[in-house]
Amino acid sequence: MLSRKVETAQGHVAVLESSGDGMPVLLIHGNSSCRDVFERQFDSDFAKVYRLVAVDLLGHGQSDNAREARQAYTVPGHAAVLIDVLRSLGIERAAILGWSLGGHIGLEMIGQGFDTAGIMIVGTPPVRRGVLGMIRGFQTQLDLLIATRGVLRPQEIERFARVSVGEAFAPRFYKAIARTDVRARPILARGMMTGLGVDQRWVVENLPTPVAVVNGSHEPFTRLDYLSSLGYQNLWGGRCHIIEGAGHAPFLETPEPFNRLLSSFLNDMTGYHADSTKHHPAHRVA
Repeated sequence: MLSRKVETAQGHVAVLESSGDGMPVLLIHGNSSCRDVFERQFDSDFAKVYRLVAVDLLGHGQSDNAREARQAYTVPGHAAVLIDVLRSLGIERAAILGWSLGGHIGLEMIGQGFDTAGIMIVGTPPVRRGVLGMIRGFQTQLDLLIATRGVLRPQEIERFARVSVGEAFAPRFYKAIARTDVRARPILARGMMTGLGVDQRWVVENLPTPVAVVNGSHEPFTRLDYLSSLGYQNLWGGRCHIIEGAGHAPFLETPEPFNRLLSSFLNDMTGYHADSTKHHPAHRVA
């Protein structure tokens, strides 16, 4: 694996790349996390085939805090920075795996014109702009409020880690949550509430390249019935995929079934076609 930092107008972005030299695959982590959350994908066989590229978002992990926080810490701001990072790496087209906030950023990248071979979203409801769109796509629960606050108390960090990556992995991400720039969460939340960025529901309902939707059966934030109700133009496999026993981070909690799905998705990028219907029942994976 190759670790480096890429300079952008907003600060240096930490990047980790696998040894594969095939199609680039951008892995984008969630709110207050870091690129380490994708360790199970970098340990997989397909990491030797595809060029996996995982980043620490600005204000997260080993990346710099943003120079212009109000611009950089919105979904459109993160997306613009990642497009610049990929271009600095010589990547003009890539598949995207976006988790939670990372899925929103990936959809925004597409809305900003980035050429994607396909996108897999995990724990991400593609919502319309503004408060009403968020209410329809997200479950109403108190843990979401933690993701909007600047300074977090130790008990809030522990609780957010548990709900984000599961009990077994939570302690490994306390530092990542605590490290996150205290400006990042409030600015992100305000931007999403006021409707900054593209209409993500419109993106998935009109994107001709494949969209894979994968979630754990115990997903705490996203309304799974909402995901199944959308009229995707090209839903991979013709259905939303649910991994039994997993929570918000199935790629970390249950890597074997998740990696099978991701490997199949990446292998299908060339010449993939799927029929579109308005409603898509979920397919459960053990």
